[in-house]
Amino acid sequence: MADRTPPLSVEELHALVAGGEIDTVVLAFPDMQGRLQGKRFAARFFLDEVLQHGTEGCNYLLAVDTEMNTVDGYAMSSWDRGYGDFAMHPDLATLRRVPWNEGTAMVLADLAWEDGSPVVAAPRQILRRQLDRLAELGYTAQVGTELEFIVFKDTYEQAWDANYRGLTPANQYNIDYSVLGTGRIEPLLRRIRNEMAGAGLTVESAKGECNPGQHEIAFRYDEALVTCDQHAVYKTGAKEIAAQDGMSITFMAKYNEREGNSCHIHLSLADADGTNAMAGDGPGGMSDVMRHFLAGQLAALREFSLLYAPNINSYKRFQPGSFAPTAVAWGHDNRTCALRVVGHGRSMRFENRLPGGDVNPYLAVAGLVAAGLHGIEQKLELPEPCPGNAYTADFAHVPTTLREAAELWEHSAIAKAAFGDEVVAHYRNMARVELDAFDAAVTDWELRRSFERM
Repeated sequence: MADRTPPLSVEELHALVAGGEIDTVVLAFPDMQGRLQGKRFAARFFLDEVLQHGTEGCNYLLAVDTEMNTVDGYAMSSWDRGYGDFAMHPDLATLRRVPWNEGTAMVLADLAWEDGSPVVAAPRQILRRQLDRLAELGYTAQVGTELEFIVFKDTYEQAWDANYRGLTPANQYNIDYSVLGTGRIEPLLRRIRNEMAGAGLTVESAKGECNPGQHEIAFRYDEALVTCDQHAVYKTGAKEIAAQDGMSITFMAKYNEREGNSCHIHLSLADADGTNAMAGDGPGGMSDVMRHFLAGQLAALREFSLLYAPNINSYKRFQPGSFAPTAVAWGHDNRTCALRVVGHGRSMRFENRLPGGDVNPYLAVAGLVAAGLHGIEQKLELPEPCPGNAYTADFAHVPTTLREAAELWEHSAIAKAAFGDEVVAHYRNMARVELDAFDAAVTDWELRRSFERM
């Protein structure tokens, strides 16, 4: 990958610490859910010790459930293995200021074992491996993620106390593209936009969405790892900013029975001189590389759905006529398909519409790259596009439950070849843990239907 100028250089950090402007440095890494986990360091200690030597974190952080409960089934971390440490090494290309936390900078970390070998099941490492495979063919992946969220006027603590029911959305009706609707909470949206810019992200726009209180802030695409890092920083920062303003944000895929929160992911390939390798003289202005790459997406989509829709709630989005896909199909600028081809020439790319706002971007983008490489290596032929309504056409269906997706992932020869047995088993166990917890839970739906009437 190309060398990059970090949003904040080490020399600048030294000067800011010496001048008293920065007193805290957060060192964090993305966990299995894409959440940032780590430590806050005194800035001088970070510069004196952590900058060169890194730090340690308990390896259970990649072997717990969503609620941080220890669970069994993980080969890399368990009670039997003693729950030891892994090393956290700062990736200085990610060093940045955190404008929403006074006096704070942040840097993301890569994880390694005591002998220096990488933690292969760590999301950032999973993505790095696929990008290295892509680089061997002379390509880099350019990626953009589009995160939707719902804003509530309740604090996170109030939402917790209310069991997340009866909350007050920031807007009362559909405000898709409404300037008036976004104006209602422009102070929050403006703060998020400006402070993300201060953290080194390139902000494009903000717009309203369909569900009451639903919005989207878009950022410029970048190299795949950079985009995923920025995605994680933004998602954490947006929640922190909302909390500071006495509000709350949810990125969950399906908060209620209305429109869910999507995270459409756009991807294109650049060759060594930066030219878009997906543009060409073929049908629809696509190159042979793009046609093979896109055919690989179709071939692996069902088996890789666990990477795009990693939670039980994720699958509630996939409803006919909802702008969330149900068909394993592609089309030109066709939002009824799972894969949508858009742009032309230097902007030629495809969009995967499966992921929701709960997606781990590192895993999802790794899946897109691995699927595309499978298509290139096997020279897969791209079928004809869907010209109409994919919801009602005769296509294979995306998985409808986490259980189905996990079984497809577990037995996928494509996944095992691309990611290796350890990664496949690790994330199959993550799904098992969530399914076991859900199967043991008694839901509000069951209580309402059964308490009196059964």
